[in-house]
Amino acid sequence: MGARAGRRAGRVPEVRCRVRRAGEGERRPASDVDGNCRPRRGRPRRTGRHHRRPVRRNQGSPDRLLPDRGRQPRGSGSDRLRDPGSLGRRGRGPPGDRGQIASWSSPVNERYDVVGETVRIEGARILATLIRTVGDVQLAEDAVQEAALAALGAWPVTGVPPEPRAWLTVTARRKAIDIIRRERARTGKERAGADLIELTAPKVETEEVVQDDLLRLIFTCCHPSLSPPTRVALALRTLCGLSPAQIAGVLLTTEVAATKRLVRARQKIAAARIPYRVPTEAELPERLPAVCAVIHSLYTAGHAPAEGTAAYDVDLCAEAIRLAELLHSLLPAQPTPTAVLALLLLTEARRPARVDESGEVVTLDLQDRSVWDQDLISRGVTLLNDSLERSARQADAYQLQAAIAAEHARVPSYTATDWREIVRLYDLLVKVSPSPAAELARAVAIAETGDVDTALTLLDEIPPSSRRYAVRGELLARHSRYAEAADELQQALDAAAPNHPERPHRERRRNHFRNLAEQDF
Repeated sequence: MGARAGRRAGRVPEVRCRVRRAGEGERRPASDVDGNCRPRRGRPRRTGRHHRRPVRRNQGSPDRLLPDRGRQPRGSGSDRLRDPGSLGRRGRGPPGDRGQIASWSSPVNERYDVVGETVRIEGARILATLIRTVGDVQLAEDAVQEAALAALGAWPVTGVPPEPRAWLTVTARRKAIDIIRRERARTGKERAGADLIELTAPKVETEEVVQDDLLRLIFTCCHPSLSPPTRVALALRTLCGLSPAQIAGVLLTTEVAATKRLVRARQKIAAARIPYRVPTEAELPERLPAVCAVIHSLYTAGHAPAEGTAAYDVDLCAEAIRLAELLHSLLPAQPTPTAVLALLLLTEARRPARVDESGEVVTLDLQDRSVWDQDLISRGVTLLNDSLERSARQADAYQLQAAIAAEHARVPSYTATDWREIVRLYDLLVKVSPSPAAELARAVAIAETGDVDTALTLLDEIPPSSRRYAVRGELLARHSRYAEAADELQQALDAAAPNHPERPHRERRRNHFRNLAEQDF
């Protein structure tokens, strides 16, 4: 076999095509006296009406003969799809329409982006639906990942389907069946599981079914046999695909600890055969606090990401609010779900002012309050009052946090804030639900009343974290201790992820304090 034939073996030759320019619609290749098309140099052309050489679809055109590749097997269907020259001609039509690419054709990179975006946004719903079908969290996650890989291989070639979520859901279900069939030689219990999937595979096109599936998944993750932090970690990982590092940022723990919690949770669910179902009415009170914690943590992960350059994740915040609305509609008379929804709406109302035009974080004292969403504020305050009226005991953590957010929302400027009232609310919050985050926010509020020394003393009792370093640096600067303030900001940068969204703001403040420290000398 010659060198040229060797290069051709095993693949479909690339066909070079030229998009017809405007005004070229009437041009035809020159013909000889017999009416045959005169071939151009180096390119095979039709030699007569009985040539029977292979062309692409519409044989009536004289300009679409394939290169002569000799006597060798034709490429398979998948080989022909991989022909680089075919990607721009998926619309099929005469050569005169070469410039009219099908409407769903797009650059390959864009289709890869569509796959990633679809999996990111719809992944939780697909996973929830599949878990209800197979009853195994790990199996469902593996199947969804394989479906995503299948989409990465297919969509850049065939185009994005009209219903990406339905495509991924059906593919994931088939992948789950394949996984079970591969394992049925080792254990017998999966054999019945594979038959169950095929017989009870639900339709997933309606949004109502998806919402129910997500709610089931939340309640499954919040089973009382799991510890509260483990419930939240499992839900964040399963619901929205957060990495262990992101989960650690929300739970204020280490990445290693978050990973261990996830492993233990999956093992316990599998060993205890925890059913995937919405609990009965009698079981709701026991699980409701954990469900509320999951939804609030989900919003926190989107509102203040632990990593990534974006200051917030709009889709994640919207999903948390949607789940809070769903839970509130399920239990409208319960004060805690109502307070969670109020807190999320009051916090979301300030989002338009949290970043500037360049995407950099804007602190509360510099935010333009005219762009705050007054409709969300009004509804949040109404929900908070309704929640407080339904409470027969001391306010819970979500009611107190919502009250703090409402206190910020009701005043027209930062200087008009009633910081003593906010300190009082934080005092109650620390008693009801102590946490490093609440203690840190309380110290900031105390500093805003003018008692910076007390705030600095309180910070010494809080475990080190990136945010604590940043707050301490700002408070030290109020005492003109600029060199120490710059060092604290540097520690905050070192403790945070390299792409933390607040990094530009903290770098600017560190440099500012360094300049002030040099001026003092």
